[in-house]
Amino acid sequence: MVITEIFKSIQGEGTRAGLPCIFVRLTGCNLRCTWCDTAYAFHGGKKMNVEGVLARVDELAGRREEMPGSQAAVPLVELTGGEPLLQEEIYPLAEKLLAAKYTVMIETSGERFVGGLPREVIKIVDVKCPDSGEPDTFEMRNLEALSGNDEVKFVLSTRRDYEFARSFTSQHGLAQRVKQVLFSPVFEDPQGKWPGLEPRMLVEWILADGLPVRLGLQLHKFVWDPATKGV
Repeated sequence: MVITEIFKSIQGEGTRAGLPCIFVRLTGCNLRCTWCDTAYAFHGGKKMNVEGVLARVDELAGRREEMPGSQAAVPLVELTGGEPLLQEEIYPLAEKLLAAKYTVMIETSGERFVGGLPREVIKIVDVKCPDSGEPDTFEMRNLEALSGNDEVKFVLSTRRDYEFARSFTSQHGLAQRVKQVLFSPVFEDPQGKWPGLEPRMLVEWILADGLPVRLGLQLHKFVWDPATKGV
């Protein structure tokens, strides 16, 4: 498999935001969202086998090789990208991480079917909004593949995106299908390539409509410079 980076940081988004986490970022993506902040993962990367990835995760997690069965100090692992589901090795990797007693999450664009993943994997599935530049790419079969442990995320850059997300959430009963529906405002690009959506404005919209959703802020972009890689 081709890997852009493996690193330890805090989980920046979702219901586990703020927790220590090991990130495995796979290389390659078939979408080109207008506000993408990980375009550096589209190409390049390093070839690794599943065992090599697992060994690196164990090392970063604080699991000692000389003590078989030892518990990881950082038990949370996120598989991300790029789009991690483009690489077939993601499935045995997820299974081996689960067998090693990690809590495994995957962040995916929603364009790929998630039903082939082990059910124990926590799926954070995006639904692309109109102003992402990639509307109508969501794989609708994912709605039936999701469980009460999973999360659905909308990244919002405009009022039009918000209204789309509000309608989609209601139409498909997302709040009853998954653990959490996340509405995340686009963070302004440090180099001015795209504008951001003011979080306070999004909060006011959510409160005015009484939506059963969670505001999602990218915590790592408040801790480190927003352009910093590997965090």
